[in-house]
Amino acid sequence: MLANSYFSGSVDDKRDGFIHMSTLTQLTETLSKHFHDKDSIVIAAVDSEKNSELLKYEVSRGGNEFPHLYGHLELSSIIKYWTLSPNDKGAYDLSIIGTD
Repeated sequence: MLANSYFSGSVDDKRDGFIHMSTLTQLTETLSKHFHDKDSIVIAAVDSEKNSELLKYEVSRGGNEFPHLYGHLELSSIIKYWTLSPNDKGAYDLSIIGTD
């Protein structure tokens, strides 16, 4: 999925025509709904200004507006990333995100 210096999306992203993203406040529910069965995941903080022309907020789950990226995610727009593993109940500890 990584080609050159960009991320082109997951299988689901390619099927839907955009890269699915979440805001920090949406992240817990997104992880619970879509990533509860993973051994580990990588969360990336993305500079939305670098992607402003490709980024659209659209109504999705629960009537909330989610960020969708219509195009490739340039790796240079990743500000920071974290690799997380779920606890024994399948939940991710997001307390390290948003801290320096």
